[in-house]
Amino acid sequence: MVTNSGISNLITGFTGVNSASLVNDLVAASLEPKQAAVRDRQNLNQARISALASATSALDTFSTALTEILNGRQFSGSLVSTRGDLVAASFIPGQKPQGLPATVQVTQLASAQSMVSAASFAANAQVGEGTLTIATSTGSFNVVVDATNNSLGGLRDAINATDSGVTASIVTDNSGSRLVLRGKEGSANTFTVTGSGGGAALDAFAFPPAGGAGMTSVTAATDSIVNVNGIQVTNSSNQIDTAVPGVRINLLAASPGTNVVISGDQPTSSVKDVVNEFVKAYNSLRTALNDATAPGLDGASGGPLAGERAARDMMRAMASLTTTPLSDSGAYRALADIGISTGRDGTLTLNSAAFDRALAADPEGVARMLEPATPTPGSPGLAKAFEDVKTSLKAPSSSLTGAQDRLKKLAASLAEQLEKVQEDSDRYREQLEKTFGDMDRQLTILRSTQSYIEQQVSVWSGNNNR
Repeated sequence: MVTNSGISNLITGFTGVNSASLVNDLVAASLEPKQAAVRDRQNLNQARISALASATSALDTFSTALTEILNGRQFSGSLVSTRGDLVAASFIPGQKPQGLPATVQVTQLASAQSMVSAASFAANAQVGEGTLTIATSTGSFNVVVDATNNSLGGLRDAINATDSGVTASIVTDNSGSRLVLRGKEGSANTFTVTGSGGGAALDAFAFPPAGGAGMTSVTAATDSIVNVNGIQVTNSSNQIDTAVPGVRINLLAASPGTNVVISGDQPTSSVKDVVNEFVKAYNSLRTALNDATAPGLDGASGGPLAGERAARDMMRAMASLTTTPLSDSGAYRALADIGISTGRDGTLTLNSAAFDRALAADPEGVARMLEPATPTPGSPGLAKAFEDVKTSLKAPSSSLTGAQDRLKKLAASLAEQLEKVQEDSDRYREQLEKTFGDMDRQLTILRSTQSYIEQQVSVWSGNNNR
């Protein structure tokens, strides 16, 4: 038999329960372990994505730097002209010098047609109104002189505004000011000037002179004539970029019959410096990959790319560089032939003694192997060989591209999983809230029943005491 006291204790056991707090605790106990598991996988996946992106970026940076280092100039040293007063030489940006040394004879310099007005003008003096027509190989250009520009300075500015290729300036001396006209260098850039309107005032600026008035010739338009390695070369400029590949020749003075030799001093130390720079940069890249792929041993955390096939393929392709043929001729055809070897950790080592012997025996051959004048499939040179490695690693079908795509898809999948965990938790919360709501309603009914029974028991007890 359940007594009044027993019923009271049974029901009272449900009182004082904070159902909202209990729901939160139950949801947290279910949600947090699942969230933590997904977020741990997200963090690892993001670390792998970042590590692969860094490795790919490092490949691009290294390849670009290697191309810039091996631009052919390192192996030519500084350009030297035996007659710096006649010919100066410099490298053409972005091109590789070839065909050095080169012998140059300067027969004639290119010059521009120039002329000066015969009459001198006082400051602010009028030159006359009308039209001057400048005729060049590219067309005719009209220069209008009116009340707004009727002065020597106004005429100068109007001529310069035509963009005809003829430039005007003013020279002033004790006698006054005169107009000077100058065209572009080269025999094709001759020009004439004729005046019309305003009477004969503008005839003072005509060339050839008309009616006894006009400008006086100072220089005629001529082409430069040089002999480069026995071949006569004619140009409209004194700057020649096409006679010796990769070399800009600037003509300073004519001296027919005088040979000027342009060459590179080719210091052998510059070749070694370039190779040392390559080895150092390569080792920095390889060390970073080694750290990223290090396995976790004895409880230590591994690198983010530990076990990643794409990273292994990258290191394997880089390691093959020392034995890859860089030249198809000569005694030195690969990096291993000049003393560069790969260690067990994948980094490179330069045997200075072996390299020095190779450089002493055939400096041109070593330089040609590292960077040929014109890369070919059989003789790609070091920069092109590494570019080919990079291109292969980044191909659409490569393991690197595949790994990047896979990790991106996994990132999207994990985001969906985290969202689903939250959705499941929301449904679980709704279920708990419904269950505890039902319990609260039942507890209310039980409390009402308890109150009724207590009243009846009190009545019974009162009757029994009579």
